[in-house]
Amino acid sequence: MLTNKIIKTSRTLKVFALAGIASAVSMSVQAEQWRGWNIHPPSYPNSMALESFAEEVAENTDGRIEPKVYHNGVLGAQPDAIEQTRNGALNFANFNMGPMGPIVSATNILSLPFIFQSPDDMYRVMDGDIGERFAEALEEKNLVALSWFGSGARSLYNTDHPVTTPGDVEGLKVRVMNNDLYVQMIDELGGNATPMAYSEVYQSLKTGVIDGAENNYPSFESSGHYEVAKYYSLTEHLILPECLCVAKSSWDELSEQDQGIVREAAQNAAVEQRRLWEERAETSRQRVLDDGVEINEVADKSAFQAEMQPIYDDFVASHPDLEALVEDVRAAQE
Repeated sequence: MLTNKIIKTSRTLKVFALAGIASAVSMSVQAEQWRGWNIHPPSYPNSMALESFAEEVAENTDGRIEPKVYHNGVLGAQPDAIEQTRNGALNFANFNMGPMGPIVSATNILSLPFIFQSPDDMYRVMDGDIGERFAEALEEKNLVALSWFGSGARSLYNTDHPVTTPGDVEGLKVRVMNNDLYVQMIDELGGNATPMAYSEVYQSLKTGVIDGAENNYPSFESSGHYEVAKYYSLTEHLILPECLCVAKSSWDELSEQDQGIVREAAQNAAVEQRRLWEERAETSRQRVLDDGVEINEVADKSAFQAEMQPIYDDFVASHPDLEALVEDVRAAQE
């Protein structure tokens, strides 16, 4: 009798054990681990917004999708990360549109100097029908843009002197992102453009390999560039949108319900990022001022804008199919 009970108990335990294993296997199959790329440190506005995105997705999908954000570019430089996301090795990312140009030619429009008059104009354009046209161009390259982040206005900074006129750029070695338009922009001002990885800029400024670079307040401050480049000039030549993009392969695997959850989380993240950005930009501006950086307004930007006309002419000549989109972006701000 006792032996029979032991046998029955053993069988029961095996059934429960197998059920537990099956349940665990089922949960592991259901939970999709998403890896996300981000170039910024964890305290950056974009980083905090991405973390909120990840948390909202995990919560609202009941753990079916579990995104994890990898900050500080630890998964590679942006050009590599773009390719990894396109081929599905990464699931999502926050990409600046600058380095996107060589892959998605339409996004080069967003890198034309002074194409946007202000960050608010940029948001209005990108949140509307024109932004959808850029999203369609990205999707053709296997990137699904779900929302647009801001990155403020990029301005010139250097180790030598204030920039108030185009002539002040002449002879300066200026780091730019990897895009021919930025090289041409500095060349038109008489400077020597130097494409370089973001991680190399600080040491290059310190050792004199380059004289300057161009970026927004938060990046200028968080990178420590302000410690060696003490002149920040408000040229505000670029106002670049950034995308919260998902790999198309990852997107296509989602149910319609989960696509809706992920899209809503991305749009909520953009609202948060823009709010945090404004706060951080002011904090960063004050921090670099307190450290002795000389910030100067550029009273006459039209002089800089006039120097950029050859860039527009060359761009339209090389991309006649994009001329209408260039004009539409400009007209949307009138």
